[in-house]
Amino acid sequence: MKLEDFKNIYFVGIGGIGMSAIARYFHSIGKNVFGYDRTSTKLTGELLEEGISITFEDDLDTIPNEFLNKENTLVVFTPAIPKDHQQLSYFKLNSYTIMKRSQVLGLLSDDLNGIGIAGTHGKTTVSTITAHIFNNSKLGCNAFLGGISRNYQSNLLLSKDSPWVILEADEFDRSFLQLHPKIALITSMDADHLDIYGDKSELEKSFQEYAGQIKQDGILVHKKGLHLENIELEKYTYSLNEVADFYAKNLTLVEGFYEFDLVYPQGVFKKLKFSYPGKINVENAIGACSVAILGGVKEEEIRSALSSFEGVRRRFDYQIRQDNLVFIDDYAHHPKELKESISSVRDIYPNKKITGVFQPHLYTRTRDFAEGFAESLSLLDEVILLDIYPARELPIAGVNSKMIMKNITVPVCICSKEELIGLLEQKDLEVLLTLGAGDIDKLVEPIKNMLIEK
Repeated sequence: MKLEDFKNIYFVGIGGIGMSAIARYFHSIGKNVFGYDRTSTKLTGELLEEGISITFEDDLDTIPNEFLNKENTLVVFTPAIPKDHQQLSYFKLNSYTIMKRSQVLGLLSDDLNGIGIAGTHGKTTVSTITAHIFNNSKLGCNAFLGGISRNYQSNLLLSKDSPWVILEADEFDRSFLQLHPKIALITSMDADHLDIYGDKSELEKSFQEYAGQIKQDGILVHKKGLHLENIELEKYTYSLNEVADFYAKNLTLVEGFYEFDLVYPQGVFKKLKFSYPGKINVENAIGACSVAILGGVKEEEIRSALSSFEGVRRRFDYQIRQDNLVFIDDYAHHPKELKESISSVRDIYPNKKITGVFQPHLYTRTRDFAEGFAESLSLLDEVILLDIYPARELPIAGVNSKMIMKNITVPVCICSKEELIGLLEQKDLEVLLTLGAGDIDKLVEPIKNMLIEK
């Protein structure tokens, strides 16, 4: 079966960050693209502006007539879609060709030199930095990203001439096992998605299996300290400042941004300037640089790309940056991500009061990591907790934001999304962080407008 044989592509869950990149790709090559999503978002609005049609009703009557021809219609869905979804059930019942997002990504990338960026956190930032470096080199690249690059205002980069494709390799639902990259990078293997894996050892096995799917003449790069055994491939490690194959020396904070020397197996790139804040993002940049160097990108191309990188939407994303007020929005939704994000902000603003608003994502993740969330959030000066964002899950008895609140050691309160802006308006804020992977992003613009008016 060839993807080019299908005239119509129907996306169930088109507003997902990974789904939307593939929808944009098919739209760009002239396919007839239509999709369903549960809610209207900034991203679905952008897709509509680009000419992609979307319905927000799970109703069979909203499926356009041409998509009722199953012979030339491919249905792409995300595993986050509930099993009782009417449209997806109809497509299954009527024997349409149906593929998961990850399967399509695998088919699109198999004939190219894939760079698969995996890890329980950091992969979106690393893949976006990597894409920017390659795109600013003579090699060029295609890229399917898990975030919106601020340099390109998109999660899709296309090049007719480049043999390289950069992919975010997602461990959720074992999706990354559909990929066979030329170069694979693994940032982290912390316990997560235990609703899928059961325990950390099963998660680690899946990453091991992913590493085993690298093409025969390929390369594995991973954060130093990760245990990936019996991989008969060229292997390299990277780290922020611990000695590894790729690591930083002479890390210096200059006006909120970092400069560093990049040590690599053949030498040192001196005084690289990275235009994206946060110490954790320096480590992400080192991972991206390691892949770029191994792929053949030149020093001056890397140097120029790092200095012009503008970041990723919702990843350490400055909304307001003034002497008397800072507002940063971040996607962090795992205890380790929270710790790294908050610590990075503390490094830049050591003498300011930091207030964090956190929306827990998933009942199972809250149940499994409540103490870890509390420990990380206690690095703030003040915490505001929102209710849990359920995403694909049904409530679990006894699991709520109070599980996190009871172990936080700094001033903390719980409030509803509706009450949040009024609460923030009463506070004397110095540095404000909004944190989480749910729909907290819908509050970012209203908070920003309120703060500017105030």
